[in-house]
Amino acid sequence: MGLFDDYHPLKGKMFQMLKPDGTLYSEMEAPLNDQETLQLYQRMVFIRLADQKALMLQRQGRMGTYAPVWGQEACQVGSAYLLQKGDWVFPAFRELAVSLMMGIPLKTIYLYWMGNEEGSRAPEGMNVMPVSIPVGTHPLHAVGVAWAAKIRGDKIVTIAYFGDGATSKGDFHEAMNLAGVFKTPSIFFCQNNQFAISVPRKIQTASETIAQKAMAYGMDGIQVDGNDLFAVHTATKEAVDKARSGGGATLIEGVTYRFGPHTTADDPTKYRTDEEIERWKPLDPLVRLRLYLKGKGLWSDEVEKQMTEEAQKEIDQVVKEAEAVPVPEVEDIFKYVYAEMTPQLKEQMEYLKSTL
Repeated sequence: MGLFDDYHPLKGKMFQMLKPDGTLYSEMEAPLNDQETLQLYQRMVFIRLADQKALMLQRQGRMGTYAPVWGQEACQVGSAYLLQKGDWVFPAFRELAVSLMMGIPLKTIYLYWMGNEEGSRAPEGMNVMPVSIPVGTHPLHAVGVAWAAKIRGDKIVTIAYFGDGATSKGDFHEAMNLAGVFKTPSIFFCQNNQFAISVPRKIQTASETIAQKAMAYGMDGIQVDGNDLFAVHTATKEAVDKARSGGGATLIEGVTYRFGPHTTADDPTKYRTDEEIERWKPLDPLVRLRLYLKGKGLWSDEVEKQMTEEAQKEIDQVVKEAEAVPVPEVEDIFKYVYAEMTPQLKEQMEYLKSTL
């Protein structure tokens, strides 16, 4: 029996490995060695500090609207860590951690949120698609690339990240249907953070889990504790290995919680209480992993202090570099659409310039 059989969506069992107190559930073994776990914890510390810095920059008017990842780090780090060169990532708009894990420079990410088009340019050979602001449209692109790879015989995997709200969109169901029919090497990773902006999970769908939606499309589905780095890693590894060997697609539902606002344009106090947030705080993915490492003798206040200081120094330098990048010329909006500008584009450009 494999993981997807043992934790079938209709069995009502969420896959978990690491308890909130930092100990493993009975008969479970950590899928990562101590050094790997410590390294990933350090990455999560960096990601959280970079995320907080972005929030501060937006509040200071130095960055545009931003979607924080605070609370969802384990979902993204645990899954992206398994991907290989050649695999394709299709992010939504909250995938700071995924992008950093795949090698996108933090400077590039900050430039995007600062409104600089250079922030949408991935380094050469890095298959990370640009941020997808429309909710739930990008899984279709992920399936298309996966289908093309299958036809070509390329042993790659595509993974699309999205929130629970995206599962209410027709695009999500069309993508799932195509992936099921053509057995594409696709992974659908739903970060169920309990809210689609202000719409709570309980009125987002009537199904008991999001993972069980996989059954309708003839693929495996699994619900995992999205704040448990080990569980996310293990479930994603099984999905990646299956996809790469021709076994088809998988839907993973990572149950997590968004501690911050949907975006900096959102006021979460309008639709959730402080008491609710407090209930989730002990389940924080960084707290859980920190307790695990402490139990192994690998974490201390001094280790945390050093990690934090090193990360903060790097982040502050990145901010300086990003803010020093010249603001693109307004003409660039029009000039790079075609090799040669059309008369209509020229007219539009001149009109915009005349109004500035």
